[in-house]
Amino acid sequence: MTILHYLFIALEVVLVFNLLIGVHELGHFLAARWRGLKVERFAIWFGKPVWKKKIGDVEYALGWIPAGGYVSLPQMATMEAIEGTTDEKAAQLPPVSPLDKIIVAFAGPLFSFLLAVVFAIVVWQVGKPSNEADNTTTIGWVDPSGPAAKAGLLPGDTILEVDGHAVNHFAPTSADSVTWRIVTSTGTNIAIKFLRDGKENTVYSSLYHRPRKEWKIDVFGLFSFSIPKERAPLRQILISSAGKATIYEVATNSPAAVVGLKTGDEVVALNGQKIYSFMAVIAAEEAMSNTVVKPLTLSVRRGGEQFDRELLAIKPVQPKNASPKLGILSWQGDTNVLLLHPSPLEQIQVSAGQIVNTFGALFSRHGEIGVQQLGGAVMIIRVYSNLFQDDDGWRRVLWFSVILNVNLALLNMLPLPVLDGGHITLSLIEAVRRRPVHAKILEKIQTGFAALLIAFMIYIAFFDAGDWFRSSRAERDVPVVFAPAK
Repeated sequence: MTILHYLFIALEVVLVFNLLIGVHELGHFLAARWRGLKVERFAIWFGKPVWKKKIGDVEYALGWIPAGGYVSLPQMATMEAIEGTTDEKAAQLPPVSPLDKIIVAFAGPLFSFLLAVVFAIVVWQVGKPSNEADNTTTIGWVDPSGPAAKAGLLPGDTILEVDGHAVNHFAPTSADSVTWRIVTSTGTNIAIKFLRDGKENTVYSSLYHRPRKEWKIDVFGLFSFSIPKERAPLRQILISSAGKATIYEVATNSPAAVVGLKTGDEVVALNGQKIYSFMAVIAAEEAMSNTVVKPLTLSVRRGGEQFDRELLAIKPVQPKNASPKLGILSWQGDTNVLLLHPSPLEQIQVSAGQIVNTFGALFSRHGEIGVQQLGGAVMIIRVYSNLFQDDDGWRRVLWFSVILNVNLALLNMLPLPVLDGGHITLSLIEAVRRRPVHAKILEKIQTGFAALLIAFMIYIAFFDAGDWFRSSRAERDVPVVFAPAK
């Protein structure tokens, strides 16, 4: 059943991903047909076809590299590095006007944008899931050894501004989130304006960068260098958002099980102090790994009842050499989900704003965000895979598809060779010069940028795949097993 479940999710991901690519390429295809251009191939994905079929005078194909698609148009600037050679060269076909080339090139981004509008209308009607963690700016946990703690921030503080910018969310789905403003901040200290006990305060926090994992390469003792295993870490101040600390799974025979804790219990206080996140319990448990184990008193809410339970962490029999644990294996996410109904215009504006803000951070002279922080096809597939596994994932898939299609439309309009915007730029140059760019020069430009594009996709895929692998490996930890109480 589990295998069928994951196979079904994989099928859903492939279908949605190909829908996005197919609609974009369909725009080029229909526009080319309308304007009378020769269409040789309509392909989903790149590389040597694993399937192809000729219908009429057009070959339809599926490549083996899941990173996009193309419509082969010999009368426009070809990209043989990606599309392969064409049966007919542009010189053998009637010339095409710059206007026709612009229409065909623009049709792809236009269809992606129209698909985003369709998804946005559906989201408007069925709703977008939103929970407390999406909308709070209240701090749930502060690492005691981190920069935020040293600056004086505490769990329960509500952040109002970061680096001079007002914030309304914690997660980085928009430019007004705490996380986004931290990673895009400048300077060695970040101004954090917050609310505590009804009073506004401002502190200045230093920054933390997680150590980066690298491969150390030594060449016969003559010289050495390092190759990064993962993306460069971004700025952090080591805080997390507030949320209910609700128990999801308790290990059999564990201290938590012995005192009667069970799924659905909400921990509201630790040793008499209110907590704002399950991270407080995890941190207290981890703190005992290098010191004397002391009892912890958990104040628990179950339905309309509240009671205290004292737990003494013990070492499990598995995994070996594990530190003392309470036996709370996992915590439940926020189940208080609301359905928001943002208008299609609002969704398009938010999606466009994200790509604009990302490029603003990318090209900032003082920021730390680089091209390696961008995501590619592997990241998109991973996000869709994760969303489909959520109980309400289909609604989140629709919302993410709005964002993705707007981004696809805007990115393709960049005036770079290989992209649709590059075709438009070349066509405008042709219209001004009243003659096309020389075929050999155009071929070198297109081939060069196609090679760069492929190299860039491989570069991004390396980091995307690494993130996915490390995440999957972390989820396959050795089960925690406790010995039966004597």
